[in-house]
Amino acid sequence: MVSHTLDSFMDSSVKICGEVELRIHQHFMIGPNTNKDNITRVYSHAQSLAQCRKWLDSNYPNIERVAVSSNAEAARRVKGEWNSAAIAGDMSCDLYELDKLWENIEDRPDNSTRFLIIGREAVGPSGNDKTSIVVSVNNKPGALHDLIEPFRKHDLDMTRLESRPSRSSKWSYVFFIDFAGHQDDPVAAKVLKELTEDVAELKILGSYPQAVL
Repeated sequence: MVSHTLDSFMDSSVKICGEVELRIHQHFMIGPNTNKDNITRVYSHAQSLAQCRKWLDSNYPNIERVAVSSNAEAARRVKGEWNSAAIAGDMSCDLYELDKLWENIEDRPDNSTRFLIIGREAVGPSGNDKTSIVVSVNNKPGALHDLIEPFRKHDLDMTRLESRPSRSSKWSYVFFIDFAGHQDDPVAAKVLKELTEDVAELKILGSYPQAVL
């Protein structure tokens, strides 16, 4: 998960309308001026650096790893430097006319990234849906247990649970939860009702069709 993306939903009125999962291949790329025998740093987005950590440890353990805002920005920087490389995908390679020194360097061969489709309209049930919510819990013993209990009681499949520090209260947390089903489904409606009665705040980010890779 990209933390900045999660935080943005806390203050936004947009809804999640869908999701797309794409296979992601990362390449180690250099520019026309790069001295490939004297590479001292590599640029990439933090997520991409993490996805290629083992490969970098094995092949370039001593170069500096510099996290930038996007893989496109990494490729742009490399084009004008002689001692750096970028980790990015095919589009960035083509856009900035770089050369692939190594291809498909991601640590996991099934590496994929989930992209969210956002909008302002609610999406009706499709029969194969997912719902995303953000929950702020009261700071008390057993808060996480109480948060999970309705899902267990009603046998609703929770597919993701991510925590982030609350920006409104020290030592408090908000939880981003994905679960199988649409918010209008009877079982999901029961779980949401019970959660609303027990948590400090609950926001439904959206119900939407599950991605097919």
